[in-house]
Amino acid sequence: MKRSNIIIFAVFTSIAFMNIACKNKSDMADNNPLLKSFNTPHQTAPFDQLTEEHFMPAFEKALKDGRADIQEIINTPEEPTFENTIVKMEKAAELLGRISSIFFNLNSAETNDKIQSIAREVSPMLSDFSNDIWLNEKLFERVKKVYEAHKNTSSLTDEQMKLLENTYKGFARRGALLNGKDKDRYREISSELSRLSLQFGENVLAETNGFQLHITDEKDLSGLPGDAIEAAAQRAKKENKEGWIFTLHIPSYLPFMKYADNRELRERMFRAYTSRGNTGNDRDNNEIIKKTVALRMERAALLGHKNHADYVLTERMAKSPARVENFLNELLEASLPFAQKEVKEVEEFAKKEGFDGQLQRWDFAYYSEKLKTARFNVSDEMTKPYFQLEKVKQGIFDLTNRLYGLTYKENKEIPVYHEEVQAYEVFDEDGSFLSVLYLDFFPREGKQGGAWMTSYREQYKENGEDVRPHISVVTNFTRPTSTKPSLLTYNEVTTFLHEFGHALHGMLSDVTYESMAGTSVYRDFVELPSQIMENWAQQKEWLHDVAKHYETGGPIPGELVDNIIAAGNFQSGYATVRQLSFGMNDMAWHTIEEPINQEVAQFEKDAMERTELFPEVEGSCMSTAFGHIFDGGYAAGYYGYKWAEVLDADAFDMFLQNGIFDKTTAQKFRENILSKGGTQDPMKLYVSFRGHEPSIEPLLKRNGLKQ
Repeated sequence: MKRSNIIIFAVFTSIAFMNIACKNKSDMADNNPLLKSFNTPHQTAPFDQLTEEHFMPAFEKALKDGRADIQEIINTPEEPTFENTIVKMEKAAELLGRISSIFFNLNSAETNDKIQSIAREVSPMLSDFSNDIWLNEKLFERVKKVYEAHKNTSSLTDEQMKLLENTYKGFARRGALLNGKDKDRYREISSELSRLSLQFGENVLAETNGFQLHITDEKDLSGLPGDAIEAAAQRAKKENKEGWIFTLHIPSYLPFMKYADNRELRERMFRAYTSRGNTGNDRDNNEIIKKTVALRMERAALLGHKNHADYVLTERMAKSPARVENFLNELLEASLPFAQKEVKEVEEFAKKEGFDGQLQRWDFAYYSEKLKTARFNVSDEMTKPYFQLEKVKQGIFDLTNRLYGLTYKENKEIPVYHEEVQAYEVFDEDGSFLSVLYLDFFPREGKQGGAWMTSYREQYKENGEDVRPHISVVTNFTRPTSTKPSLLTYNEVTTFLHEFGHALHGMLSDVTYESMAGTSVYRDFVELPSQIMENWAQQKEWLHDVAKHYETGGPIPGELVDNIIAAGNFQSGYATVRQLSFGMNDMAWHTIEEPINQEVAQFEKDAMERTELFPEVEGSCMSTAFGHIFDGGYAAGYYGYKWAEVLDADAFDMFLQNGIFDKTTAQKFRENILSKGGTQDPMKLYVSFRGHEPSIEPLLKRNGLKQ
């Protein structure tokens, strides 16, 4: 998940925009659509009117206005109150938040050199603005007075008190209590970290786009499914080349690794993918990582913490690095024997298939897929004809209608930033408008890899009006070809459900203050709404509803559904250990208390050693492309995916007990989880829904790791 935050959090994710002919600069100043009210349906972003040249003048104006908003609060002659200080801060720099969300979200989905250049220029400006707020002694004095006046009283509502606590802690955690010299250093660190994060993401995107496997000999296509071959031919044709082109974008890369018989080419693809940012060229991320973790460590020390993880986790459900490490170790102890057994099974299967030698990483997906097909009579190629993207989308729409009463209506009058993006109006059961929803499905060279949910506008309430959110789901699913619609793998179906769970969290928000809306919750809680949605992909009733053959319209055979469910825990031990290895790597980087003096690859190897299941591959390094923690919000938080699995396994048991389409259970989940945003402590919200705190047992049982 990825989202843009309002300016008070000053965490801006990268994004970009399309090339449109530039107008002259005098017109730009007078006719900048970013500086006017959006005369569009639901005041959505006027993408059809924007050029890159609009952004910098808009940022400059918004920064000026934002500073004026803050100065007005400081100059208020009346004694500080919740309304004239905390609420005013919440609403300050509204224009800057609006422009930032458009710019930085777009830079993730449709970037170009010009936008990346603007991002590099504006990010330090935004960092300075943020620091000017958090390090302003007069402003903090007002906040502190309000906090002291209310912290031991019941004079505010729970939501108001949470906003006050968040604001006070925000200052303390961002340097307000530092002395002058340390404040100056804090500013320097913040600005440099902003720059490094942008550069890291740009490098990964460039590395991903910079590799192609160009095949001209048809025999090298052996084993590959027809749609993967057709997509590669389509890519080659687009570039006026003969043959077939495979890339490092996931819809191209994964089928190649699963199905290509040519082991040498699988190795080439694997090495290219796993060495991104680690090749010593001008897009190398090794030094960026070293600088980033050293600066995060230094910042944490300035603020009185042992390390960056200690700093981060004080505002997470886990609370401490020790608790996270115990959690990861407990899961590793439970799953590692299963993972080792599963790898051994693949090795033995490969030998029976005639493989002679030591199984390498570029062999594992290939022989795993063959073993899965042999054992369960199910494979991506068998299921994909039943998972046409448009039908899966409708199936998810129908699911949320059954659970929450939501309906969706495409509105082509809503401007979009790329012709492939779809825009929907979302309505509640009573017909009231809930949200705008953008769906952006397919990979492009200007688009970051992966899948995420984000927001262009958060939900909030003001002057009696409930301002509804603008939510976006962005994926990199398999493109349609000239002969077939987009057909999804089962994994892509679960990814769609996952991101739609995040979208529900944003769309169903019902809070007063924007900074606590939707997904503005603890990072190790934010994955609960997304991961619980994945459970429906393992339910026969839903699969029978959604899976229709793209040509005949016929339902998926019951036997194939049974096989999908039976294969649900295939290599769950391996998948768990792999995910734990990422979390352990993340925690290792962010529990350092001295700058590292070894190579990034070696540090990573040491951190992940206990999870290692394969021989080392020279040149491979996942950290140098680990965007979650070096270009995203998951630093010292990647464990949160597994943490939230504990929550979602326990939570979904309630649906299993009451019925997977039970509206009463869904309404309780909506009222206690989806609508509340960050207005209460997440464990309190969870217990309100479930009636008890979660344990790890349901997750272990669901994954077949415990009887």
